[in-house]
Amino acid sequence: MRLTDSQVQTIKQVVVMLAGEDAKVTLFGSRVDDNKKGGDIDLLITLNHVVEHPAVLSSKISARLIRLFQGRKVDVLLSAPNLQSLPIHQIAQSKGILL
Repeated sequence: MRLTDSQVQTIKQVVVMLAGEDAKVTLFGSRVDDNKKGGDIDLLITLNHVVEHPAVLSSKISARLIRLFQGRKVDVLLSAPNLQSLPIHQIAQSKGILL
């Protein structure tokens, strides 16, 4: 996994602050492969409750992390009971690393 302990803690803190204590964060994409370089940070945020405004929530999490990581792109994918599950959700869960 190509994130520092500090980056992992920052991600967890931001997600808890904006999405709640029950949120689970999974890192997926190129950052899980230690042999690759660069790349954005892809996160799957799994919630057990209904999300009223998913676009707003994902953009707030992404924007806050981008600022904290000095412009490093952060993509946020949400999973919640009221949101459609797409193939990318299964890929993120099966190949990702729970933070």
